[in-house]
Amino acid sequence: MVSVGKRIENITLPATGDQNLSLCDFSDHKLVIYFYPKDNTPGCTREGQDFRDLYPQFIEAGADILGVSRDSVKVHGNFRSKHKLPFHLLSDNEELLCRQFDVIHEKKLYGRTYMGIERSTFLIDATGVLLQEWRKVRVPGHAQAVLDALKA
Repeated sequence: MVSVGKRIENITLPATGDQNLSLCDFSDHKLVIYFYPKDNTPGCTREGQDFRDLYPQFIEAGADILGVSRDSVKVHGNFRSKHKLPFHLLSDNEELLCRQFDVIHEKKLYGRTYMGIERSTFLIDATGVLLQEWRKVRVPGHAQAVLDALKA
């Protein structure tokens, strides 16, 4: 499990654009990784759009963005195209990255208990060290808060 100030383990996952991406592929700049429960749901769509709208500012500040959920690459591809997301989405159906970042937790919906992704975001430096984390994220204003932390 990761913790602030520690190096993250490099993991390679299938990504949009018919490719596999490793965290070390982004070692020349900072990286924002945001975990979200499911494509095409209202909160996850809004979060993706917020990061999309601020993406040029993230790039200008020296960081790229990756979104991660357990959805398939095909579902991710459709979601990315539909909402014109300029960054890649990783498919973590085996929960390798999710478990490293400890974002799989018990959740309840309509009285049913299940294991799901807790909306979380992580800022990683160019050497692979975790700089900051946001857990139990509320979508409104979150992408801007991450950008502000990046610029600070």
